[in-house]
Amino acid sequence: MDKKIKNIIFDLGGVLVGFDGQRSISSFEALGCHDVAQYVVEHRTEDLFADIELGRITTAEFCNEVRRISGTNAKDSDIIEAWNVLLTPMSAAKRQRLMELRQQGYRLFLLSNTNDMHWQLCGYVFDIAPLFEHCFLSYEMHLIKPDEEIYREVLRQADIRAEETIFIDDNLDNIKAARRVGLHVFHNETPDAWLADIKGS
Repeated sequence: MDKKIKNIIFDLGGVLVGFDGQRSISSFEALGCHDVAQYVVEHRTEDLFADIELGRITTAEFCNEVRRISGTNAKDSDIIEAWNVLLTPMSAAKRQRLMELRQQGYRLFLLSNTNDMHWQLCGYVFDIAPLFEHCFLSYEMHLIKPDEEIYREVLRQADIRAEETIFIDDNLDNIKAARRVGLHVFHNETPDAWLADIKGS
């Protein structure tokens, strides 16, 4: 890694944790939520899913909207579980690499387009939060990648410089926006790509 890099900002899904879309689709369909399952099929982040990622609605409001759209009587807990099974845990190898990078003196941050449901699972059940100096979450910031303002806000709040920071994400639009803000970038084209290519000093 470039000697001038002091900070690493990681995305969550597709970089640290994996996706199992079919498991989520099957879970929503089992609840009778076929219209909602279609969002997962198409990887859509508009309407209902944009609202939850931007923190415009609460988890309870999200569950109510799922019931309204689908005509299901599913409980909140069942809807949350169907949405959360989309994500698979972080591997031991990735956890170990993050710990090594911290030990080598890099400051590690997380920047994710996410919602309270996914973060409760990933941050605390998967125990990802303690690995980072700070976790920047779209639903708390009311900003979402690839809006360039979210990167500027991370730099400001973390008090770090773009030229000393690398951003790792699997989404090319997010990568392009980060580059425009002046960040170094790594496009994580396969789930474990960064694990092999992002090496400490």
